[in-house]
Amino acid sequence: MTSQPNTGSDPAAQDMSPAEIQAVIDRILAKDVPAGSRTSEGAGDAKAVLGKAQAISHLDAEHSEYDGDQQDLEERRALRRTAGLSTELEDVTEVEYRQLRLERVVLAGLWSEGTLADAENSLRELAALAETAGSEVLDGLVQRRAKPDPGTFLGSGKAQELKDIVMSTGADTVVVDAELAPSQRRGLEDIVKVKVIDRTGLILDIFAQHAKSREGKAQVELAQLEYLLPRLRGWGESMSRQAGGQVGGAAAGMGSRGPGETKIELDRRRIRTRMAKLRREIAAMKPARETKRANRRRNEVPSVAIAGYTNAGKSSLLNRLTDAGVLVENALFATLDPTIRKAETSDGLGYTLADTVGFVRSLPTQLVEAFRSTLEEVADSDLILHVVDASHPDPEGQIAAVRKVFGEVDARKIPEIIVLNKADAADPFVVERLKQREPRHVVVSARTGEGIAELLKTISDSIPRPGVQLELLIPYNRGDLISKLHDSDAEIISMDHVEAGTRAVVKVREGLAAELESFAVNA
Repeated sequence: MTSQPNTGSDPAAQDMSPAEIQAVIDRILAKDVPAGSRTSEGAGDAKAVLGKAQAISHLDAEHSEYDGDQQDLEERRALRRTAGLSTELEDVTEVEYRQLRLERVVLAGLWSEGTLADAENSLRELAALAETAGSEVLDGLVQRRAKPDPGTFLGSGKAQELKDIVMSTGADTVVVDAELAPSQRRGLEDIVKVKVIDRTGLILDIFAQHAKSREGKAQVELAQLEYLLPRLRGWGESMSRQAGGQVGGAAAGMGSRGPGETKIELDRRRIRTRMAKLRREIAAMKPARETKRANRRRNEVPSVAIAGYTNAGKSSLLNRLTDAGVLVENALFATLDPTIRKAETSDGLGYTLADTVGFVRSLPTQLVEAFRSTLEEVADSDLILHVVDASHPDPEGQIAAVRKVFGEVDARKIPEIIVLNKADAADPFVVERLKQREPRHVVVSARTGEGIAELLKTISDSIPRPGVQLELLIPYNRGDLISKLHDSDAEIISMDHVEAGTRAVVKVREGLAAELESFAVNA
């Protein structure tokens, strides 16, 4: 992996030699170091798997007993791509396996702002995204540059250097750690002579692989089409405008005279038509979800949303709290479809827990718009459990990225509890630093169960509780009301059986209070 000598104004960057920057990039990809090996210098990073992108955690056991059978995960891994298959067919029997070969990629990025640690974490995350998408990261390149080149993103010399790396490693694809303009993507592809994709295209590809529900697939397809529309480009004569005569030597002749319509214009029109249809389909799915949400609001059932950065452990936490058995995988964006489960506090108050799609730095705006209907579960909740991976190199950056999305979906005013997950793998000093920064926090480990009891108590204390206190005398022939007090969201303070009936002091919500008003007695 190579890097350009520092030319920026960052003092830390100016003090670093090319060899030191090389060492930083090698740490990001942890290349050529066998998994499981440890050195004295890396003793503080003993929980990371060397040889893999460091943004993907390494735990001794990926699942706990609360995660269930994980049949969905077995199905997904049965179709996973494998390394070691040749790109050239040596035998006809290889045809059916050729599609399973891992794509070989080279990473490229700019260090234009922030600290060295920020640039390191960004490339580490890009490597993890590429691995999750089903590729093998071979090498990478980072350039210290004030702003991207308008034509090729990287400078001309660095782009040529990238071409040499691609040729020497035999890579199929270059992945750029930014969102490229269509002209930048074309300019860079013309130089490196292989496919170039940007960070947004990579995230969309992962979403397309992992979407399972009908609504999720429609949302991902809409986001992909929105991303593709401005990036359509022609391929020579096949995209040329129809015209009469022997125009351009194409020998179009009769049947093609007139101004016509270019092929690229036809494609754009078809994409817009498809996008309009997808928007109608997603809008048609919205009433069903709103009806369920309205039922919960009508019954005044408190709702708790589990949100956070991707791979922070949201699904594992849902499984631990409710035995939901949803898919859990040590990968980015493993689950996309929201899952809602019912739970109860220790004193019998019911509420719902909703697992939502994970967030990431620079989450594509197309995905935020397409998944807005799903993210409404966060905006309409009474409490947000903001799950943070305390073992990640930059947990503060994750918190800031998630809160930015909260602002985009109008969820900033909802009460929030920071759940510092993966405490068993985190540095105690990092955990203590986060506890000082975030006053409302709970330290847990969804894998081992540490802190779960404290989290349940915090949820119980934070969700809206019945606020109308009544003293009731319920006749013995109205046992249905006693049953309703036990079954619904009511807090029974005291209950005593007297000659005239059951005397109870309860706290109920306003809807039930109106029904019980006729049985109220004066204090």
